[in-house]
Amino acid sequence: MLPINIKPGQQDFDHVMLSLRLLTIIAGFAFAGSASAASIGIVAPQNGPYELLGRQVRQGAKAAAAKLGLDIVEIHESCEDGSGGAIADGLVAAKVSAAIGFLCTETLQGVLPPLKAAAIPAITLSSRAPILMEDALRYGWPLFRLAPSDRAESDRAAEIILRDWKGHSIGLVDDGTIFSRDLVDRIRSTLEQSGLKPTFADTIRPGQEQQVALVRRLARTGITHVFIGAERNDVAIIARDAASENIPLTIMGGDAMNAANNPVALAQNVLAITRPAYDTLPSAQAVAGELRAANIEPEGYTLPAYAATELTAALAEAAQSQGKPAPEILAGGTPFKTIIGDIVFNPSHEVSENPYRLQRWNGQRFEPADKAERQ
Repeated sequence: MLPINIKPGQQDFDHVMLSLRLLTIIAGFAFAGSASAASIGIVAPQNGPYELLGRQVRQGAKAAAAKLGLDIVEIHESCEDGSGGAIADGLVAAKVSAAIGFLCTETLQGVLPPLKAAAIPAITLSSRAPILMEDALRYGWPLFRLAPSDRAESDRAAEIILRDWKGHSIGLVDDGTIFSRDLVDRIRSTLEQSGLKPTFADTIRPGQEQQVALVRRLARTGITHVFIGAERNDVAIIARDAASENIPLTIMGGDAMNAANNPVALAQNVLAITRPAYDTLPSAQAVAGELRAANIEPEGYTLPAYAATELTAALAEAAQSQGKPAPEILAGGTPFKTIIGDIVFNPSHEVSENPYRLQRWNGQRFEPADKAERQ
């Protein structure tokens, strides 16, 4: 079994110190959680390159657990091949109601078969691997994905382009990476099936200091609207160079745009198909304020982890009252109310609602946009 680091801790989220009941896993001994509270497994990196993301998961989950009276079990996720089996052993020994986190596909590949036998659902906040989900459905593994599928992003982008860009000269650009190429190919396929054929396609070399040659090619081809599948900084450089060349382009990127605004600042009015910042949702603002009061910035995976913990608490109650295995309830389309909205899993074990929205950069952050046009 991998070493499991569990530290007693407290969080102050209602101006009262709420004690976190922490379970201790002792190698070789199985134990049950408290009789009055469900328990949740938090599987997230505690060190290494993903330590920051893991901290966001733990902070969000612990905050919700403190309010809801959940026992928690923290297990380090090393993201190494073959590590999932030992993690599953720890979760099964702790008799958790469900486990959340799972930032790495390498973990899930080994953790899911043992969790199936124990009827413990694994809720991943980030993994989008399509083959893993196909295997989970084929073998009945209890994997549920809060992160939207890659197809959800391309579906929303194609929907917006078909709605707002008909009658314009459209370009599609990718940065040559597998992810971006697949994203743009799916968009192109959907557009062409609907009778809209882009007039320009190109692949850029990412990480360049300037993209003047690209924007000039776009201008010569008569392109006025372009979707760019690339990292935020590359899109920012293209937008900057288009402005310097006095080439009016309506530029839209994908979910990769939701990243740090550096080293090149993104120009105002650049569009993106991305998820709204969770802390801007009316349902999440109170909790976001409580977290900030406790010196925790509600960014990244913090609020999704909080929501997943809320879901887990409600799921444990439903499983007990209905006498059904938790994975069966999750797969049955039951809605769970959380701070980021109602969560319902479809038969493919993915969130039923497409979370991607058209957003516009206002110079400080992305905000909802009604139409994919320059302002």
